[in-house]
Amino acid sequence: MSSQFNLPDVGEGLTEAEIVSWKVAPGDTVTVNQVIVEIETAKSLVELPSPFAGTVESVLVEEGTTVEVGTPIITVSSGAAAPAGSAAPVQDAPPAPIRVVPSADLTETESMVATAERTATAERPGAEEKPGAVLVGYGIKGHVASRRSSRRSTSAIPAIGETPEGARPAERVARVQQPIPGLPVIAKPPIRKLAKDLGVDLNEVTPTGLIGDVTRDDVIRHAEQAKVFHNIETPQWAPEREERIPVKGMRKQIAKAMVASAFTAPHVSLFVDVDATRTMDYVKRLKASADFTGVKISPLLIMAKAIIWAVQRNPMVNSAFTEKEIIVRNYVNLGIAAATPRGLIVPNIKDAQDMSMRTLAESLEQLTLTAREGRTSPADMADGTITITNIGVFGMDTGTPILNPGEVGIVALGTIKQRPWVVDGEVRPRFVTTVGASFDHRVVDGDVASRFVADVASILEEPALLLD
Repeated sequence: MSSQFNLPDVGEGLTEAEIVSWKVAPGDTVTVNQVIVEIETAKSLVELPSPFAGTVESVLVEEGTTVEVGTPIITVSSGAAAPAGSAAPVQDAPPAPIRVVPSADLTETESMVATAERTATAERPGAEEKPGAVLVGYGIKGHVASRRSSRRSTSAIPAIGETPEGARPAERVARVQQPIPGLPVIAKPPIRKLAKDLGVDLNEVTPTGLIGDVTRDDVIRHAEQAKVFHNIETPQWAPEREERIPVKGMRKQIAKAMVASAFTAPHVSLFVDVDATRTMDYVKRLKASADFTGVKISPLLIMAKAIIWAVQRNPMVNSAFTEKEIIVRNYVNLGIAAATPRGLIVPNIKDAQDMSMRTLAESLEQLTLTAREGRTSPADMADGTITITNIGVFGMDTGTPILNPGEVGIVALGTIKQRPWVVDGEVRPRFVTTVGASFDHRVVDGDVASRFVADVASILEEPALLLD
C-alpha cells in the first residue's frame, strides 16, 4: 500500500514553497514525525515531518523546485497515516517510568531543557527505549537515560523543578563544564548547522546545557557574536562572467514588500545626533548586575525601551493606515529588522510594552539567534506595529529606512562611537550616535514625528528617564 504526502499549508495563507533539500531518498525507511524535507516559503525555512511510517517509494519533486500547496511531493509504501494527536502503539515494550514535573512549576528555560533532554535521549545510539511514533507537538514522556554522567558530574546539577538552597530562579542552570576529549558532542541539529555556518568546531565549545549539551549561546560566544556579519576574507572572482539568481521565495517577498511600501506610503525621514554616553554607562552597569547574569545586554536594549516609552507618549506612530480608517494600536509588537543569510526579515516581539528590562533582553537575544538560524516562523513576523533597524552593527552612522508594510514608523540606530562633543562649553570625547526615523506622512504629521524622535533621543541621552 502506498501513501502520498502532499505539500501542506505551513501557515499564513502561503500558496507555494521551494523544496530546499530532501533528508531521505527512495528506499529509505522513515518513521512518523521523522524530518523528510526542508522547504523555503516566502517567510521562513521549515522542516516537514513525515505523517507516515514505511519505506520511501519515490521522491516526486526535485530540490530547487517551487511547487504549490497540495502538490504531491513524496510517496511512502507499507505505511499508514497517523491521526493527529495520537500515538502509534508500542509493540512488545513495557511501560517506561515517567518523571512527572508539573509544567506550571517549570521556568521557560527548564521547559526547553526538558525537551532537549528527551531529544538527546531519543538520538542516543543504542538507546533501549523505543517509544511509539507521535506527531509533532504531541510528544510522549518516557524514561530519560541521559548522558549526563559521561559529560559531567550529576551532583553539580539540580533536578528539574528543584532550586539549590539560596539560589534565585535565574540561577537554575547547569554549571559550565569543560568538554571531555573523546566523548561525542551533544548538540541538536539546528545548533550543529549554526556552528557550521559560523565555522565553529563543536569539540572546542564549552557546553552549558543542563544535560551537557551545546546551546546556541555557547556557539555564538565561541564565534564572537560581534563579528558574525564581518567579512573575514575576500573571495576570488567567480569563474562565470555573470550569475543569474532566480527571484523566488523570501527574496521575491522582500521585493514585493519594499516596492509596495516605497510607492504606497509617502515617506518622511528625520535625523538627530545624540550623546549616548550615559546609555553606554548604563549598559556597562547592567552587564555587571547579578540580575542580568547570562543575558546579552547591548545598546539595542535601551533603544527598544526608548521606543516603547516614546510610543506611549506619541501613539500615532504605532498606527496602521487603511483607506477607510487609521487603527491606533495601544500595544507594541516591536519589530527588529534582521539581516540573515536568506535575506532581510522583520520578526517582532509581541506585547513588548508589558516586558521588564530583563525579559525584553531575553526576547531580543532569542529573536536574533532564531533569525540567524533561519528558524523564524511566519507567526513571529506577523502583526508588527513599529520596527527598529540597527544599522550600527555594520558601522553605518545613519540611513533612510523604508517602512515595514502595515506600519507607519521605523527607527534606525546608527553606530555608537566616540566623537568630539561640546559639554558645558568645552569639547570632550563622548559616545555619539545618530537616530534616524521614517514615517508614513498620511498618518504621522511633522510635529508628531519630531516629538517622537526627540523622546527616543532623550532616553538615549538620559536612560534614568525610564524610571519615571
